[in-house]
Amino acid sequence: MLTGFKEFIMRGNVIQLAVGVVIGSAFTAIVTSITKSVIYPIIAAFGEPSAPGLGFHLRSGNPATFVDLSAVITAVINFFLVAAVVYFIIVLPMNKLVEAQKRRAGVDEESADPTETELLAEIRDLLASQATPQQERKAAEAEARRTAESTETPGSTRVAE
Repeated sequence: MLTGFKEFIMRGNVIQLAVGVVIGSAFTAIVTSITKSVIYPIIAAFGEPSAPGLGFHLRSGNPATFVDLSAVITAVINFFLVAAVVYFIIVLPMNKLVEAQKRRAGVDEESADPTETELLAEIRDLLASQATPQQERKAAEAEARRTAESTETPGSTRVAE
């Protein structure tokens, strides 16, 4: 039971996901602080002086009806900053590492996989190279029979050998 759990945990993508979540949540606090302290005041400067930020009141004089667009803009900026950091700090280096490991292992990503026809031809050639003279003779006779059968015309009778 614990062996299966250990295999699950030790898979690369689970560990990458855990690292991404931890670093992403830690970095979110930093980005939120920067956006609330620096970006939010800049956005609020474009709103009315009496309003708490960039937005508008649905009912004038009622602060509960204020639609705060600066909070939405701040959340979008937070998302993109966190996503950029996670990508450039975690995802990109991990992709480079995987690519380097594949190069060391001799895996060429650009080479296309062989088609089914190419694989069958390779199998045929390998079997032909391993055939004994007796098997080659039988194969030639079978090929000759197939050729003769395919060239017969309808209505003609074949003479028994």
